[in-house]
Amino acid sequence: MKDYFGGETLKAEKRAERYSSMRASRVGTDTIAGYVSKRQGEGVSASTINRELSLLRRAFSLGFDSEPQKVLRVPKFHRFIVSEKGRERRGFCEQEEYRKLAKHAKEPWLRGLLAMAYTYGFRRGDLLGEWEKGQWKRLPMRCEQVDLLNNTVTLYSGETKNDEGRIVALEPGSETHLLITELRKGKQPEDFLFTRENGEPVRDMRKTWDALVKAAGLPRLLLHDFRRSAVRNMVRRGIPQKTARTISGHKSDAVFARYNIVSEDDIRDAARKIEAGAKPVIHSSCTVEVQEKENQKEENARKPV
Repeated sequence: MKDYFGGETLKAEKRAERYSSMRASRVGTDTIAGYVSKRQGEGVSASTINRELSLLRRAFSLGFDSEPQKVLRVPKFHRFIVSEKGRERRGFCEQEEYRKLAKHAKEPWLRGLLAMAYTYGFRRGDLLGEWEKGQWKRLPMRCEQVDLLNNTVTLYSGETKNDEGRIVALEPGSETHLLITELRKGKQPEDFLFTRENGEPVRDMRKTWDALVKAAGLPRLLLHDFRRSAVRNMVRRGIPQKTARTISGHKSDAVFARYNIVSEDDIRDAARKIEAGAKPVIHSSCTVEVQEKENQKEENARKPV
Protein backbone atom coordinates (compact mmCIF):
# COMPACT_ATOMS: atom_id res chain seq x y z
CA MET A 1 0.00 0.00 0.00
CA LYS A 2 2.88 2.37 0.75
CA ASP A 3 4.36 1.48 -2.62
CA TYR A 4 1.19 2.63 -4.37
CA PHE A 5 0.05 5.57 -2.27
CA GLY A 6 3.46 6.60 -0.96
CA GLY A 7 4.46 6.97 2.66
CA GLU A 8 7.27 6.21 5.03
CA THR A 9 10.67 4.82 4.11
CA LEU A 10 10.44 1.22 2.88
CA LYS A 11 13.18 -1.37 3.03
CA ALA A 12 13.91 -3.45 -0.05
CA GLU A 13 16.90 -5.66 -0.67
CA LYS A 14 18.48 -4.27 2.51
CA ARG A 15 18.47 -0.75 1.07
CA ALA A 16 16.25 2.11 2.16
CA GLU A 17 14.19 3.41 -0.72
CA ARG A 18 12.07 6.53 -0.27
CA TYR A 19 8.84 6.89 -2.16
CA SER A 20 7.22 10.27 -2.62
CA SER A 21 3.99 10.69 -0.70
CA MET A 22 0.66 11.11 -2.45
CA ARG A 23 -1.40 13.98 -1.12
CA ALA A 24 -4.69 12.94 0.50
CA SER A 25 -6.57 15.33 -1.76
CA ARG A 26 -5.46 13.30 -4.79
CA VAL A 27 -6.90 10.03 -3.49
CA GLY A 28 -10.23 9.46 -5.22
CA THR A 29 -12.29 6.77 -6.88
CA ASP A 30 -9.91 6.43 -9.84
CA THR A 31 -6.93 6.04 -7.51
CA ILE A 32 -8.69 3.44 -5.38
CA ALA A 33 -9.89 1.52 -8.44
CA GLY A 34 -6.34 1.46 -9.77
CA TYR A 35 -5.06 0.14 -6.45
CA VAL A 36 -7.65 -2.65 -6.35
CA SER A 37 -6.81 -3.67 -9.94
CA LYS A 38 -3.11 -3.67 -9.14
CA ARG A 39 -3.57 -5.89 -6.06
CA GLN A 40 -5.85 -8.28 -7.92
CA GLY A 41 -3.25 -8.55 -10.67
CA GLU A 42 -0.73 -9.53 -8.01
CA GLY A 43 -2.97 -12.42 -6.97
CA VAL A 44 -3.85 -10.94 -3.58
CA SER A 45 -6.98 -12.38 -1.94
CA ALA A 46 -10.20 -10.38 -1.73
CA SER A 47 -10.14 -10.41 2.07
CA THR A 48 -6.63 -8.90 2.12
CA ILE A 49 -7.62 -6.14 -0.31
CA ASN A 50 -10.69 -5.34 1.77
CA ARG A 51 -8.62 -5.14 4.96
CA GLU A 52 -6.20 -2.76 3.26
CA LEU A 53 -9.04 -0.55 2.06
CA SER A 54 -10.54 -0.62 5.53
CA LEU A 55 -7.24 0.53 7.01
CA LEU A 56 -6.97 3.38 4.51
CA ARG A 57 -10.58 4.42 5.07
CA ARG A 58 -9.94 4.45 8.82
CA ALA A 59 -6.97 6.76 8.33
CA PHE A 60 -9.09 9.17 6.29
CA SER A 61 -11.91 9.03 8.85
CA LEU A 62 -9.53 9.90 11.69
CA GLY A 63 -8.13 12.80 9.66
CA PHE A 64 -11.62 14.03 8.83
CA ASP A 65 -12.80 13.90 12.48
CA SER A 66 -9.68 15.49 13.96
CA GLU A 67 -9.43 19.12 15.06
CA PRO A 68 -8.09 20.87 13.12
CA GLN A 69 -9.29 18.78 10.19
CA LYS A 70 -6.50 16.98 8.34
CA VAL A 71 -8.60 16.01 5.29
CA LEU A 72 -11.69 17.66 3.83
CA ARG A 73 -13.43 14.49 2.66
CA VAL A 74 -13.43 10.69 2.94
CA PRO A 75 -13.36 8.90 -0.44
CA LYS A 76 -16.12 6.38 -1.17
CA PHE A 77 -14.13 3.26 -0.35
CA HIS A 78 -17.29 1.16 0.04
CA ARG A 79 -17.74 1.15 -3.74
CA PHE A 80 -14.58 -0.90 -4.18
CA ILE A 81 -15.08 -3.61 -1.55
CA VAL A 82 -14.26 -6.87 -3.33
CA SER A 83 -16.93 -9.53 -2.99
CA GLU A 84 -15.86 -12.50 -0.88
CA LYS A 85 -18.96 -14.54 -1.63
CA GLY A 86 -18.04 -18.15 -2.26
CA ARG A 87 -14.61 -17.65 -0.67
CA GLU A 88 -15.70 -18.21 2.93
CA ARG A 89 -13.53 -20.47 5.01
CA ARG A 90 -15.54 -23.61 5.54
CA GLY A 91 -13.52 -25.83 7.87
CA PHE A 92 -15.30 -27.45 10.80
CA CYS A 93 -14.34 -29.71 13.66
CA GLU A 94 -17.01 -32.30 14.36
CA GLN A 95 -17.58 -33.62 17.88
CA GLU A 96 -15.90 -36.92 17.09
CA GLU A 97 -12.86 -35.11 15.68
CA TYR A 98 -12.69 -32.90 18.76
CA ARG A 99 -12.64 -36.03 20.93
CA LYS A 100 -9.72 -37.38 18.93
CA LEU A 101 -7.77 -34.18 19.43
CA ALA A 102 -8.56 -34.07 23.15
CA LYS A 103 -7.40 -37.67 23.50
CA HIS A 104 -4.01 -36.88 21.94
CA ALA A 105 -3.58 -33.60 23.84
CA LYS A 106 -1.24 -34.52 26.68
CA GLU A 107 -0.49 -31.11 28.19
CA PRO A 108 -3.11 -29.67 30.59
CA TRP A 109 -2.87 -26.20 29.02
CA LEU A 110 -3.58 -27.65 25.57
CA ARG A 111 -6.64 -29.60 26.74
CA GLY A 112 -7.99 -26.48 28.43
CA LEU A 113 -7.35 -24.32 25.38
CA LEU A 114 -9.11 -26.80 23.08
CA ALA A 115 -12.13 -26.86 25.37
CA MET A 116 -12.39 -23.07 25.59
CA ALA A 117 -11.99 -22.59 21.84
CA TYR A 118 -14.46 -25.34 20.93
CA THR A 119 -17.10 -24.38 23.50
CA TYR A 120 -17.13 -20.59 23.20
CA GLY A 121 -15.43 -19.89 19.87
CA PHE A 122 -12.62 -17.88 21.47
CA ARG A 123 -9.86 -16.76 19.13
CA ARG A 124 -6.29 -17.88 19.70
CA GLY A 125 -5.37 -14.30 20.59
CA ASP A 126 -8.12 -14.18 23.22
CA LEU A 127 -6.49 -17.10 25.00
CA LEU A 128 -2.76 -16.83 24.24
CA GLY A 129 -2.40 -13.16 23.42
CA GLU A 130 0.05 -11.89 20.81
CA TRP A 131 3.80 -12.08 21.30
CA GLU A 132 5.70 -9.89 18.86
CA LYS A 133 9.33 -8.75 18.73
CA GLY A 134 10.09 -9.92 22.25
CA GLN A 135 7.09 -8.34 23.97
CA TRP A 136 3.37 -8.79 24.45
CA LYS A 137 1.38 -6.89 21.85
CA ARG A 138 -1.74 -8.30 23.48
CA LEU A 139 -1.70 -9.99 26.88
CA PRO A 140 -2.75 -13.65 27.24
CA MET A 141 -5.62 -14.66 29.49
CA ARG A 142 -4.81 -14.27 33.18
CA CYS A 143 -6.16 -16.24 36.11
CA GLU A 144 -8.01 -13.17 37.39
CA GLN A 145 -10.27 -13.44 34.35
CA VAL A 146 -11.55 -16.81 35.58
CA ASP A 147 -14.03 -16.35 38.42
CA LEU A 148 -14.64 -19.80 39.91
CA LEU A 149 -16.96 -18.39 42.55
CA ASN A 150 -19.42 -17.10 39.96
CA ASN A 151 -18.28 -19.56 37.26
CA THR A 152 -17.53 -16.95 34.61
CA VAL A 153 -14.70 -16.12 32.21
CA THR A 154 -14.19 -12.48 31.28
CA LEU A 155 -12.45 -11.07 28.23
CA TYR A 156 -11.38 -7.50 28.98
CA SER A 157 -12.15 -4.55 26.74
CA GLY A 158 -9.12 -3.59 24.68
CA GLU A 159 -7.72 -7.14 24.78
CA THR A 160 -9.85 -8.71 22.05
CA LYS A 161 -9.68 -8.40 18.28
CA ASN A 162 -12.56 -5.94 18.17
CA ASP A 163 -11.54 -4.32 21.49
CA GLU A 164 -14.88 -5.22 23.05
CA GLY A 165 -15.07 -7.20 26.28
CA ARG A 166 -17.49 -10.02 27.01
CA ILE A 167 -18.36 -12.55 29.71
CA VAL A 168 -19.22 -16.22 29.28
CA ALA A 169 -20.51 -18.66 31.88
CA LEU A 170 -18.85 -21.92 32.89
CA GLU A 171 -21.27 -24.78 33.47
CA PRO A 172 -20.32 -26.34 36.84
CA GLY A 173 -19.11 -29.90 36.44
CA SER A 174 -18.68 -29.65 32.68
CA GLU A 175 -15.47 -30.75 30.98
CA THR A 176 -14.50 -27.15 30.26
CA HIS A 177 -15.15 -26.12 33.86
CA LEU A 178 -13.02 -28.96 35.25
CA LEU A 179 -10.12 -28.30 32.87
CA ILE A 180 -10.05 -24.56 33.57
CA THR A 181 -10.32 -25.17 37.32
CA GLU A 182 -7.27 -27.43 37.11
CA LEU A 183 -5.31 -24.81 35.18
CA ARG A 184 -6.27 -22.14 37.72
CA LYS A 185 -5.18 -24.21 40.73
CA GLY A 186 -2.19 -22.90 42.69
CA LYS A 187 -1.80 -19.72 40.64
CA GLN A 188 -2.07 -16.07 41.59
CA PRO A 189 -4.65 -13.78 39.94
CA GLU A 190 -1.99 -12.02 37.84
CA ASP A 191 -0.48 -15.30 36.56
CA PHE A 192 -1.11 -16.45 33.01
CA LEU A 193 -3.71 -19.22 32.71
CA PHE A 194 -2.12 -21.20 29.87
CA THR A 195 1.41 -22.14 30.92
CA ARG A 196 3.75 -25.01 30.16
CA GLU A 197 5.13 -27.41 32.77
CA ASN A 198 8.01 -25.03 33.54
CA GLY A 199 5.56 -22.21 34.28
CA GLU A 200 6.37 -20.24 31.13
CA PRO A 201 3.41 -18.81 29.18
CA VAL A 202 2.57 -20.39 25.84
CA ARG A 203 3.77 -17.87 23.27
CA ASP A 204 3.78 -20.04 20.16
CA MET A 205 1.80 -23.25 19.74
CA ARG A 206 2.39 -23.92 16.04
CA LYS A 207 4.65 -26.92 16.54
CA THR A 208 2.36 -28.31 19.23
CA TRP A 209 -0.66 -27.91 16.97
CA ASP A 210 1.03 -29.51 13.97
CA ALA A 211 2.02 -32.52 16.09
CA LEU A 212 -1.48 -32.78 17.56
CA VAL A 213 -3.44 -32.79 14.28
CA LYS A 214 -0.95 -35.24 12.80
CA ALA A 215 -1.35 -37.62 15.73
CA ALA A 216 -5.15 -37.34 15.50
CA GLY A 217 -5.13 -37.94 11.74
CA LEU A 218 -6.56 -34.49 10.98
CA PRO A 219 -3.66 -32.72 9.25
CA ARG A 220 -5.81 -30.06 7.50
CA LEU A 221 -7.62 -28.89 10.61
CA LEU A 222 -7.01 -25.32 11.82
CA LEU A 223 -7.54 -23.96 15.31
CA HIS A 224 -9.75 -21.27 13.76
CA ASP A 225 -12.07 -24.07 12.59
CA PHE A 226 -13.05 -24.37 16.25
CA ARG A 227 -14.53 -20.88 16.09
CA ARG A 228 -16.80 -21.75 13.17
CA SER A 229 -17.70 -25.03 14.86
CA ALA A 230 -18.63 -23.29 18.12
CA VAL A 231 -20.95 -20.91 16.26
CA ARG A 232 -22.62 -23.74 14.38
CA ASN A 233 -22.95 -25.89 17.51
CA MET A 234 -24.65 -23.06 19.40
CA VAL A 235 -27.15 -22.52 16.57
CA ARG A 236 -27.77 -26.26 16.26
CA ARG A 237 -28.55 -26.49 19.97
CA GLY A 238 -31.17 -23.79 19.80
CA ILE A 239 -29.25 -20.85 21.27
CA PRO A 240 -30.71 -17.58 19.93
CA GLN A 241 -28.46 -15.91 17.36
CA LYS A 242 -28.12 -12.73 19.41
CA THR A 243 -26.90 -14.70 22.43
CA ALA A 244 -24.56 -16.85 20.33
CA ARG A 245 -23.12 -13.72 18.70
CA THR A 246 -22.49 -12.19 22.12
CA ILE A 247 -20.63 -15.30 23.27
CA SER A 248 -18.51 -15.60 20.14
CA GLY A 249 -17.81 -11.87 19.96
CA HIS A 250 -19.02 -11.22 16.41
CA LYS A 251 -19.93 -7.55 16.01
CA SER A 252 -22.54 -7.95 13.28
CA ASP A 253 -25.07 -10.47 11.99
CA ALA A 254 -23.35 -10.38 8.59
CA VAL A 255 -20.02 -11.57 9.98
CA PHE A 256 -21.78 -14.09 12.23
CA ALA A 257 -23.60 -15.51 9.19
CA ARG A 258 -20.27 -16.13 7.45
CA TYR A 259 -19.31 -18.44 10.30
CA ASN A 260 -22.71 -20.12 10.61
CA ILE A 261 -22.20 -22.14 7.43
CA VAL A 262 -24.48 -25.10 6.82
CA SER A 263 -22.49 -28.32 6.46
CA GLU A 264 -23.33 -31.39 4.37
CA ASP A 265 -24.30 -33.22 7.56
CA ASP A 266 -26.78 -30.43 8.34
CA ILE A 267 -28.34 -30.89 4.89
CA ARG A 268 -28.63 -34.64 5.36
CA ASP A 269 -30.10 -34.20 8.84
CA ALA A 270 -32.67 -31.78 7.42
CA ALA A 271 -33.62 -34.34 4.76
CA ARG A 272 -34.14 -37.01 7.41
CA LYS A 273 -36.37 -34.66 9.43
CA ILE A 274 -38.37 -33.74 6.31
CA GLU A 275 -38.92 -37.39 5.44
CA ALA A 276 -39.71 -38.29 9.05
CA GLY A 277 -42.39 -35.61 9.09
CA ALA A 278 -43.81 -36.65 5.73
CA LYS A 279 -44.06 -40.40 6.37
CA PRO A 280 -46.91 -40.33 8.90
CA VAL A 281 -49.00 -38.21 6.52
CA ILE A 282 -48.31 -40.48 3.57
CA HIS A 283 -48.87 -43.64 5.56
CA SER A 284 -52.03 -42.28 7.16
CA SER A 285 -53.62 -41.40 3.82
CA CYS A 286 -52.66 -44.73 2.33
CA THR A 287 -54.08 -46.57 5.34
CA VAL A 288 -57.37 -44.71 5.13
CA GLU A 289 -57.67 -45.40 1.43
CA VAL A 290 -56.94 -49.13 1.82
CA GLN A 291 -59.33 -49.39 4.77
CA GLU A 292 -62.12 -47.76 2.76
CA LYS A 293 -61.62 -50.28 -0.04
CA GLU A 294 -61.79 -53.18 2.43
CA ASN A 295 -64.99 -51.83 3.99
CA GLN A 296 -66.57 -51.45 0.55
CA LYS A 297 -65.73 -55.09 -0.28
CA GLU A 298 -67.33 -56.33 2.96
CA GLU A 299 -70.48 -54.25 2.34
CA ASN A 300 -70.81 -55.61 -1.19
CA ALA A 301 -70.42 -59.17 0.10
CA ARG A 302 -73.26 -58.70 2.59
CA LYS A 303 -75.72 -57.43 -0.04
CA PRO A 304 -78.26 -60.06 -1.21
CA VAL A 305 -77.77 -61.37 -4.72
